[in-house]
Amino acid sequence: MKRGIFIVLEGPDRSGKSTQAGLLKAWLEKRGLEVMVTREPGGTYLSEKIREILLDPKSDIEPLTELFLYETSRVKHTLEKILPALKAGKVIISDRYTLSTTAYQGYGRGLDLKTVETLNRIATLNLKPDLTIVFDIPDKVFTQREKTRPGRDRIERAPDAFRRRVNRAYKLLARRPGVTRVDGGRSVGEIQADIRTRVEKLLRK
Repeated sequence: MKRGIFIVLEGPDRSGKSTQAGLLKAWLEKRGLEVMVTREPGGTYLSEKIREILLDPKSDIEPLTELFLYETSRVKHTLEKILPALKAGKVIISDRYTLSTTAYQGYGRGLDLKTVETLNRIATLNLKPDLTIVFDIPDKVFTQREKTRPGRDRIERAPDAFRRRVNRAYKLLARRPGVTRVDGGRSVGEIQADIRTRVEKLLRK
């Protein structure tokens, strides 16, 4: 059986990743592919419980503790959900993966980048996505979306300076091999068309 394909959608909070993941899933299924959509932190029972702790506004979590919680969630997610799905030949679409940890805990929280990257490799068993798509959102657009959406989790309540560091980090990380950038400030349809073009190239390989 042919190995599956692992696609990751990345970007700052409220950049439209979840919406685009659903649209991409529907498009791929119409092509006859078996698709699994998942997310980080989350994807398994244990990982979802860790997600609740991480995003709870009442949680008082130090940056290093936060990093290890994300990595704990990730190793369970990778072992229990992603690797079996790849082995079964499915297309996996994940809302976030290791790039988020580098952006948020590395650049955003200021933790040592080498430490973050090492833990990312350990938690994923060296698994790398076949394609990572970063949603590039201008700070102005991001701020506008922030004001129109009620209810913010612990990460979304972080200071503006933190979120700007994360946004700048994504612009840098989008230059890495295997990572591609899409303009997330456009309409849903335009973004989806752009994503399909990138995924189409991957499917032809």
